[in-house]
Amino acid sequence: MAAEGGGRAAAGQLYLVDTIAGDPEALQADAETYYEKLVKKSLSTPDVFSIPGGGEVKLEDSCVCFVPLYRNNPACKLLLLTDPKDKETVLAVYLSQRWWPVEDVVKTADPSRDGLILVQTIGERIVLFVLNCIIFGMLEGSSANDAFFLPHSATECAKILWRNGEAAAFYSIKMKGSLCDGTTSQCYLLPVLDTIFVRRKYRRGGLGMKMLHDFCQSFLAEDALGISCPISAAMYQVCQKFLQAHLEEQKRLWEVEAPGDWSQRVNIWLKIQMESPPSRKAEVGSCMEKTPTSKPRQSDMDQMNKGVEYFPGVGKVAGVATEKKDDITAARTLNSQGPEGEDLEQGAGSAQQNKGLRKRPGPGDLAGDKASKQFKATP
Repeated sequence: MAAEGGGRAAAGQLYLVDTIAGDPEALQADAETYYEKLVKKSLSTPDVFSIPGGGEVKLEDSCVCFVPLYRNNPACKLLLLTDPKDKETVLAVYLSQRWWPVEDVVKTADPSRDGLILVQTIGERIVLFVLNCIIFGMLEGSSANDAFFLPHSATECAKILWRNGEAAAFYSIKMKGSLCDGTTSQCYLLPVLDTIFVRRKYRRGGLGMKMLHDFCQSFLAEDALGISCPISAAMYQVCQKFLQAHLEEQKRLWEVEAPGDWSQRVNIWLKIQMESPPSRKAEVGSCMEKTPTSKPRQSDMDQMNKGVEYFPGVGKVAGVATEKKDDITAARTLNSQGPEGEDLEQGAGSAQQNKGLRKRPGPGDLAGDKASKQFKATP
């Protein structure tokens, strides 16, 4: 028997984000119960998963793995199914007593879910995770950087841009007054655009500009707004185009390092005028992520060494970390192609989520209870 590629919005059927509700812990408990039965081979449900587009995968414990949903809460996890022939490929996510294909997780049947919407529900948090850690971190991220990104925290302020019935992009913000990390008492002194990502098929359509404009409009009372440092050549293109169209923002946008005091800020428009942006060609895949030479924060590595390790998410995790980096100085390279600047892959190096860059870990690095698996999403 075959487990359907769940939740497909046919004949009035809704997608995951439209239906899921309740306590994340209850959802995890359900997944753990399923996993125990899978290990004991006592499932009454189908023992194979039908891959959308054709093919089947036998459901075995060797093909599944728990990974943390949130960066700051490794106890809250999701159960993922990987392709037995390619352990780097994530096929589905187990939620609400069924397997959901990755592409279905980021879809919606709700026509009101359109445009930029603040992430609030557990379903939206899961969509954010899949966009960030699976689609960007595994499928559409920059292979040249050979890096993963950590998940966002449970309280990360983020917006998902919905278009044509699916999640097309997202960006996250470090709010003014929020802690820079869990190891210091320093707080951000201004709102900071931390990460941003546009899915490949939606690039070059103005979505990067749309999100940057939304960020600025969300903080009209603020005299200064930040974008996580360092900013890539592609991100400079996006900023230049935006600031040429919105002259009133030229004095407000700053490239910043956490916590963002005046000694840690550089006016972006002035920098564009005074010097050429980095000559390094922007790579398809991340809006603001840490550069490959950056090292992960020690605090990230300390957390990752506690049992369950973080899933490649927005703040790149590296194999060896020796220096502590402020939240903003990690993973952020707005990679868009051409002057349109719409090839945003993952954004502004989320201080907390997208922090710390490192080489791609094996699956064991993501989930402490499963060894040797590194994932990427199926197209």
